[in-house]
Amino acid sequence: MGAAGHQRRRLNRPSRPGPVIAVLAFAGMGASFMQTILLPIQAQLPTLLDASRGDTAWVITITLLVGAIFTPIAGKLGDMFGKRRIALVLLALLVAGSVLAAVTATVGPMIVGRGLQGMGMGVIPLGIAILRDVLPPKRLGSAIALVSATLGVGGALGLPISAFVTANYNWHLLFWVSAAIGTLSFVLFLLVIPVSTMRTGGRFDGVGALGLALGLGGVLLAVSKGNEWGWNSVQTLVPLIGGILVLALWGWYELRHENPLVDIRVSTRGAVLMTNLASIAMGFALFASSVVFPQLLQLPEKTGYGLGLSLLQASFVLMPSGLAMLAMSPVAGRLERRFGAKPLLVAGAAIIASSYLVAVFVDLEIWHVLIINTVIGVGIGLGYAAMPTLIMGAVPAHETGSANGLNTLMRSLGTSIAAAVVATVLAQSTVQYGGSAVPSADGFQVSLGLGLAAALVCAVIAVFIPKPKAHPAEHASIPEGTI
Repeated sequence: MGAAGHQRRRLNRPSRPGPVIAVLAFAGMGASFMQTILLPIQAQLPTLLDASRGDTAWVITITLLVGAIFTPIAGKLGDMFGKRRIALVLLALLVAGSVLAAVTATVGPMIVGRGLQGMGMGVIPLGIAILRDVLPPKRLGSAIALVSATLGVGGALGLPISAFVTANYNWHLLFWVSAAIGTLSFVLFLLVIPVSTMRTGGRFDGVGALGLALGLGGVLLAVSKGNEWGWNSVQTLVPLIGGILVLALWGWYELRHENPLVDIRVSTRGAVLMTNLASIAMGFALFASSVVFPQLLQLPEKTGYGLGLSLLQASFVLMPSGLAMLAMSPVAGRLERRFGAKPLLVAGAAIIASSYLVAVFVDLEIWHVLIINTVIGVGIGLGYAAMPTLIMGAVPAHETGSANGLNTLMRSLGTSIAAAVVATVLAQSTVQYGGSAVPSADGFQVSLGLGLAAALVCAVIAVFIPKPKAHPAEHASIPEGTI
């Protein structure tokens, strides 16, 4: 019997959906905040942890890797055993990781703690899936937009908070703040989020989870470290090629498994596949600006193109982008109900492309960066609102968690590729200033051009997303009035 036949549905729709939406959004922002909390002190980590720069780099990288790998796994576990239950486990692990990082000053336990923090990213696709289960259709669009946007909002708002804390207090306070956010999210989840409304049960695909972790881990490791290790080095090529081979074997295995971790047949449907490809491109477009603008803002003015701000000042210039993503949530919901999710994604990508077009051809000042980055946030808010809606319209309800987890992974893959590609471009186009190499103006121009190209690719892919097919078997198995 398939997963749909095993599903169990409970009618537990909240009388007031507002608190549910607020809690899911808060938890999502808290989880994404974990990915940026150490960026302000990244250069000081070797001294703070008494370790080599190569070892301390893992303190940053491990959170991104674990978050990307564990997100689709968490989505599948939520579909099988209850989304609320799995989200609570992830939040507990996030708190444990935060406390471990807060009480250690050595690199090994710090890497473990940061890895546990990365598991919290699975809360975001689980939250989106919970919304489909418990909200009435008229509230669904704007709620999905809000929770989906937390992928970008948490990082955008977290950077100035982190910069302020590290500039004025002991850096370990960041992890106590993280633990407090995770604990509050856990308590609110217990009190506000209703018990999971759908479970498929069955046996967890452990082999599939291991294969996905090894394959993705290899590819993402090579992408994230390629610029540091050298793209032609054995150290980079072995995990890259090995990861690709493992993923190929993993796909073959998943196609033959009765209850796979990722349903490859569903994932290769036109609407799902095209949306995921667009997600990679939009993730790239988002992160290209996240790499370029902070560096541009902080370079000395004497370079001729740097804007001479401190880290804290630059963070506040970039913060309105996250606020714009939040502000677009109710707007995106109304636009989605009126025009549909596909036009919303096209519009979001077009807005991002227009912003990059201005950035490429204008001699940037501080106020230019503020406006351009904020408008990019508007486009991201629209695009990230549309993607989960497109995915959920194309997959059966009992696969909502795993499908959204995979889509979240695709966005993370786009940001990881952007980080690697833009870092390579900037590293290969440097000039000497004050006795050290800094990115050149041409390097910034090329990087912004890549962001423009990614946004245009996203728009073109979105135009060709087909209308999803209905799922008659699913609807037949759910009694009338339960949705």
